[in-house]
Amino acid sequence: MATEIELKLALPRSAAPHLGRHRLLAPLPAVSHTLQNTYYDTPDFALQRRGVALRLRRRGKTWLLTVKSTEPAVGGLAARSEWEAAAQPGVWDFGHVDDPKLRQDLEGIAPRLTALFTTHFRRRAWTLSYGRSRVEVALDLGTIASGERSEALAEVELELLAGERCDLFALARELQATLPLCPASASKAERGYRLFLGEPKQPCKAKIPPLSRDLTPIAAFQHIASACLDQLQRNLGGLAPQCDPEYLHQARIALRRLRSALKIFARTLPQGFAAPWSAAFRPLAAALGDARDWDVFFGETLPPIVAAFPQDHGAGHLPAAAGRCATRAANALRRQLAGPDHPRLLLDFTAALASLPSASADLEAFARAALNRQSRQTRRLARRHAVLSDAERHRLRIRIKKLRYTLECFATLLPRRRLKPYLAALAQLQDELGLANDHVTALELLHRLPARHRSGPVLGWLHGRHALLLAEQAEALETWLAQSKPWKRK
Repeated sequence: MATEIELKLALPRSAAPHLGRHRLLAPLPAVSHTLQNTYYDTPDFALQRRGVALRLRRRGKTWLLTVKSTEPAVGGLAARSEWEAAAQPGVWDFGHVDDPKLRQDLEGIAPRLTALFTTHFRRRAWTLSYGRSRVEVALDLGTIASGERSEALAEVELELLAGERCDLFALARELQATLPLCPASASKAERGYRLFLGEPKQPCKAKIPPLSRDLTPIAAFQHIASACLDQLQRNLGGLAPQCDPEYLHQARIALRRLRSALKIFARTLPQGFAAPWSAAFRPLAAALGDARDWDVFFGETLPPIVAAFPQDHGAGHLPAAAGRCATRAANALRRQLAGPDHPRLLLDFTAALASLPSASADLEAFARAALNRQSRQTRRLARRHAVLSDAERHRLRIRIKKLRYTLECFATLLPRRRLKPYLAALAQLQDELGLANDHVTALELLHRLPARHRSGPVLGWLHGRHALLLAEQAEALETWLAQSKPWKRK
C-alpha cells in the first residue's frame, strides 16, 4: 500500500495555459498523457459506503487498476491509501491489495461491479525538486461524465513524491502568486457519484467528527477544524453566481464553528496560534455576517411586517431599499471571495493546521474543563437576564451558541442521558434569542437606510415584538439554568 499525499487546487480553464509558463515550470520538460478512467461500484454502492473508490485507467496501451480511500481533501490537502497495479479489462484481480479484509471484500463483490461514471482528461505533468522534496505538478483538463450528464474538469494536483508536506504548501503559495489557484475539496470520484445519481449540489451542513478518548486535545482540534474548513469551502463554492441563502447560512455557521474551536482549544494550542488565526478570518466573518443579516431582513423579517401595514407609504418602499442593500452586501462578499487573499488564507490555514505539533494530554479532562469554564461564564450572564441590555443579550446568545458548539464537539465523551436534554434546552434558547436578535438587527439595518424608509408603524411593530420575545425567553433561560450543572467524568 502507498499513501498518496496531494494538494488539489481548482484553476479556471482560461488560466490553464499560464501554468506551464510559471518560472518554476517553464524550464522543465512536461509529460502529457490522455487518461480514460472508469469508476466501478455495486448497484447498492458498497464501495462508496466503505469510503473506497475503484478505478480502471487506460493510458495509451496500458491499463491500471487502482483502489483508493476517499477521505475528503480538507483545504485541498488529501492523504489517501492507494493500491495500484497493471490490469486487464474485464479481469478483477485484487492481489495487489495488501489489506486482507479489504481484498476479501473486493473479491466478494467483484461479480456485482458495474461501471458508474468516467473521467476523460488530458494530463500535463512536471516533476521538480522543491525545498527538500520531489513534487509532481499535474494539470488535468477534461470532463467527468455519467450517461448524458457531464461537467468540466480543470484542476491542478501537487503530489508529494518524496519529502515533506510543508514543501507542497510552499510550492502552492509560489504558484498562487501569479495564478488564480484555490484549494478544492471534492475529488473526481465524489463529483462522479453525484453525476451518476443526478444529485444537484446541496448546501453542506455541519458534520461533527466523533472523537475518541485516546486523541490528544491538539489532534481533536485538527479533526474539528478540518470538518469546519471542509464545510466552509463547500458552501462558499455555492455562492457563485448568486448568493443562495442556505449556502450563505451554512458558510457562516462553518466559520463561526471554526472560530469557536480556535477559542475553545486556545489554551492547548501553541502560543500565538489561536488569536492570529481568528483575526485572519475576521474580514470573511464580517462579509458573511453583513450579507446574511441583509438576507434575513429582506427575505424573512420584512415581508410579514410590510404585509401588516399595507397602507403605510414608508413600509411599501422598504422591500426595494432593503433588496438593494442585500445585493450590495452579496456583491461585496463575492468580490472578497474572488480576490487573491481568500484562497491564500485557506491554503495558509490548512498548512498551519497540518503542521501543529503533537502533545500528550487527557482529552476528556480538557473537554470537561472547557465545558465547565464556558458554562460558568454563560450562567453568570444568564442569571441577570431580566436586566440585560441588548448588547449583553447578544453576548449571551453568542455564549450559548459557543457552548452548544462545544457540547457537540465533545458529544462522544459525554453522558448521553444528560447531553440530549441539555442540548435541546440550549437549542430552544438559541432559537428564541436568535429571533429577538433578528429584530434588534432589523432595527439597526433600518437605521442604516435613508430616513424616508424608517416607517413609524414598522419601527413600533419591531419594538413591540422584541419586548414580547424577551418576556418569552425568561422561562427557557430558567429551564436551562436548572440543568447546567458541572460536567463530570463519564
